[in-house]
Amino acid sequence: MTATPHSDVLSKDQVDELCAFACKLADAAAEITLSYFRQPIGVDDKDKGDGFDPVTKADQGAEKAIRALIEEHYPDHGIFGEEFGIKEAAGPFEWVLDPVDGTRAFISGLPTWGTLIALRHNGEPVIGVIDQPYIKERYLGWPGGATLNDMPIKTRACPSLDKATLSSTDPGLFKGVERDRFDTLLREIRLVRYGLDCYAYAVMAAGHMDMVVESGLKPYDMMALIPVIRGAGGSATNWEGEAPGDCGRLLALGDPTLLEQVMDILQS
Repeated sequence: MTATPHSDVLSKDQVDELCAFACKLADAAAEITLSYFRQPIGVDDKDKGDGFDPVTKADQGAEKAIRALIEEHYPDHGIFGEEFGIKEAAGPFEWVLDPVDGTRAFISGLPTWGTLIALRHNGEPVIGVIDQPYIKERYLGWPGGATLNDMPIKTRACPSLDKATLSSTDPGLFKGVERDRFDTLLREIRLVRYGLDCYAYAVMAAGHMDMVVESGLKPYDMMALIPVIRGAGGSATNWEGEAPGDCGRLLALGDPTLLEQVMDILQS
């Protein structure tokens, strides 16, 4: 792997060191998650209301393992995890963690879940890991590059929307005008696939799909995806073409030349 420095702020050696550590974190998480996957496991509901927001010992145990390593090796780094909240940083670095993205898939025995590990530097995601340990696929992204199991990956060209394959976790995520705009986009594209969680972004980065559109995401749902997509040559923005933020809307494109066309629809 050859790393490109982040805006001349992080050196190549720093990026290489932190990428290697991110992979070490993914290894630690995989040891926990694989011990529970496709095994009898209790499921709690964090929603406690009309919805269903499952969590398991796999989610909690994996995040604990990741946090312990960060505390040991980089105690000044901040941590923002889905299961155990925020530890404030004593510097510019913060790890953003989703130990099992796609818990519904996990408890259903489907291998489309993944462990998401991101490192933000001054608020910008600079390193990302999408790890699917059951099928042994690890996607790593950094400024200037992305790999699948240490082999370079690149998004594919898509000349027009009518040639595009789109993915989204669930059309039920979109409410009101968001759903209207999403349905308009669906009428312009060739193929749609649902229910893939973080794995959709991974295969798009590897050149097999063309866009992923989501809403209602939290930072731990998307920060790790961004360096992988950008490192593979794609774009990751909100629906207005800006850096993804608190609005929770993510638009990921394998071919950035589609951005204006897609935004015209999502902002109509």
